[in-house]
Amino acid sequence: MVKPKKKKKAKRKVTSGIAHILATFNNTIVTITDEDGNTLVSYSPPRVGFKHAKKRTAYAATQAALNAAAAAMDKYGLREVKVYVKGAGMGRNAAIKGLASAGLRITLLADVTRTPHNGCRPKKKPRK
Repeated sequence: MVKPKKKKKAKRKVTSGIAHILATFNNTIVTITDEDGNTLVSYSPPRVGFKHAKKRTAYAATQAALNAAAAAMDKYGLREVKVYVKGAGMGRNAAIKGLASAGLRITLLADVTRTPHNGCRPKKKPRK
C-alpha cells in the first residue's frame, strides 16, 4: 500500500503585526498576532525560565518580550508591530523595551487598560 504524500504547508510571511502585552502584578504575557488577530507566538516569564516571585520582575518581562520577538522574526519574518499594553504591572515598560531592542519597529503604542467610570457600587464596610 502506497502512502499519499503530504503537502507541505507554505511558510507564512507576516511583515507587520500586533503585540499585546498583559502586565498583571504577578506576571507579564506577551502575545504577537497578525493584523487579523491570529496568534503567531505567545511568551511569558515562566516559559523563559522564571518561576515564583521572579516572574513578576521587569527583567523577566524583558526576556519574555525578547524571546517572543525573536521567534516571530525568525518564523514569520515580522518587522514592525503595533503595541497594545493592558494592566498595571511592573513589566509594562520593560516588555516594550524588549520588543524594541529585539529589532522590531514599533509603529503604534496604546494603553488599553480598562478603567471604571464609577460603575459598580463598592461593598459595604464591615462593622466594628
